[in-house]
Amino acid sequence: MGKNNSYANANRAALAQKGVLALNFVSSPGSGKTSLLVRTISDLKDKFSIAVIEGDQQTSNDAERIRATGAKALQVNTGKGCHLDAHMVGHALEHLDVAQNSLLFIENVGNLVCPAAFDLGEAHKVVLLSTTEGEDKPAKYPDMFAAADLMILNKSDLLPHLDFDVGACLAHALRVNPRLQTLVVSARTGEGLASFYAWIEARVALARKG
Repeated sequence: MGKNNSYANANRAALAQKGVLALNFVSSPGSGKTSLLVRTISDLKDKFSIAVIEGDQQTSNDAERIRATGAKALQVNTGKGCHLDAHMVGHALEHLDVAQNSLLFIENVGNLVCPAAFDLGEAHKVVLLSTTEGEDKPAKYPDMFAAADLMILNKSDLLPHLDFDVGACLAHALRVNPRLQTLVVSARTGEGLASFYAWIEARVALARKG
């Protein structure tokens, strides 16, 4: 962990020097991380230069989906590894050529446990939870929600068809992390995304100020 933190600090310094806002997206598999990123890139690409580091155990499927939006994406396959680490991200940054004053999205390996402990040099961890998962996930996997600055509850369009208590879910999350900001969105319909984009834009402004 000491080595990882050293690499993370180097990544953070390099990104700060270029005014880059780096967001580390974490979740269990199937929460909709890639769909959210595709929608976000499509909606924001005229405002910001955006690059993506894609983490998966195998395949380049998600990187191909990201590239289809026109954004630069680099796939990192971890093999048997259950998360990205700061050394992997540092190597990716050497090849990705992230632009000055831009956005960097890091899509971590789908896992609500291991990525919580690994700083990648990002400015913020963004944890996704979907309405198709249990509303008690924040209580069952507290480390991830404690480490995050923003929780996005995705797939709100499915709520009429599910037995999911949004209030209980948010209460679980805030019990774990009282400073956690929360948004309820649908990557498919666009519901709630304007608030997410405003959250990003405010933090881009801070990154550019150094």
